[in-house]
Amino acid sequence: MEKNTGNSISRARFMAGAAAVGVVAAAAGALPAPVAAAATGARRGLTHRGVVYTVGAGETPGTAWSERRMREDIRVIGSELHADTVEVTGDGVERLNATASEVAERGLHVWLQPTLGDVPEKEILEHLAESGRHGERLRKQGARVTLAVGCEFWLFVPGIVPGDTVLDRIQNLLDGNVDWVQMQRRLARFTAKAAAVGRSVFGGELSYAAAQDDDVDWNLFDIVGIDYYSYFPRRADYVRELKKFLRWGKPLAITEFGTCTFVGAPEEGGMGWNVVDYSKEPAEIKGDLVRSERVQAAYLTDLLDVFESMNLHAAMAFEFVTADAPHRPDNPRYDLDMASYAIVKPLKDRPDDPDSDWHWEPKQAFHALARHYGRARC
Repeated sequence: MEKNTGNSISRARFMAGAAAVGVVAAAAGALPAPVAAAATGARRGLTHRGVVYTVGAGETPGTAWSERRMREDIRVIGSELHADTVEVTGDGVERLNATASEVAERGLHVWLQPTLGDVPEKEILEHLAESGRHGERLRKQGARVTLAVGCEFWLFVPGIVPGDTVLDRIQNLLDGNVDWVQMQRRLARFTAKAAAVGRSVFGGELSYAAAQDDDVDWNLFDIVGIDYYSYFPRRADYVRELKKFLRWGKPLAITEFGTCTFVGAPEEGGMGWNVVDYSKEPAEIKGDLVRSERVQAAYLTDLLDVFESMNLHAAMAFEFVTADAPHRPDNPRYDLDMASYAIVKPLKDRPDDPDSDWHWEPKQAFHALARHYGRARC
């Protein structure tokens, strides 16, 4: 049964609260096996190279989820982007299952990550169980499937951080209106519940998408999953930071990485989306940003080189398309794609009509990823 998604908002508008409120942990001292292999010259690179594909109900008829559009997108991801993995995330069991099935039918690795938020815990766990059962059916039919039990639970699950909605919770974190000890206790409790539900319905590898500074008991999971939005001038600094996530002796998957499409976006990390004034109608870009697809593409490929050098398990670029952030080449003030992490840009047939049909065109980031993934496939 399709679940009620409540007042959902675009993932790109709140995707990285952790980047604004987290505390950087100390880097691990010892070199885990994957890093040691890279240091001694043994090179195999990433095991899985992919992209995040978000499903959701859509905020207007013009951005609503479409099975027809999804099928074509998945075809492009496999045949033109040359990705071998699709992280299927978002809410709505029917949408998640249809998308996961399409990914499997294309022969790609399904990284299934149901993400329902702002509803009671029971509904979130039921949503996970329903999606996980479908993932298990696909796995038993021979598909390659990994189940991630969720994403940054402190952000999505009510009751861990004060606030009725995701945006309320981010604001309370920014304002320090949080009992950190109690928050961690609640987060650990719910994470253990979600892991138990995942194990009960799914027989394959289990993971979770944590914020960089989350304190997670990774003994519950087979694969460490991190949403990664750091920026450093030197690649060696990325390696130093990422090493701490290998101390568990388990494969490390970068479940999200990316940046927005303007000069200076990488330095903004996970808060790049915050350059849009949504209080105005229509929403508009703040200040005088300079659009740059080149900056976005360079950041993605730089990080991929780091991940490859460390022989990480997987890396999923965030994200394929953000339907509610259309590109306006005619009017930069309303070019919401500048605040988008997507690797393709939506263009509306009628730019000023929210219900207008639209199509997407590839950005430089798409072509850069396609070259990288294509070389790896060969």
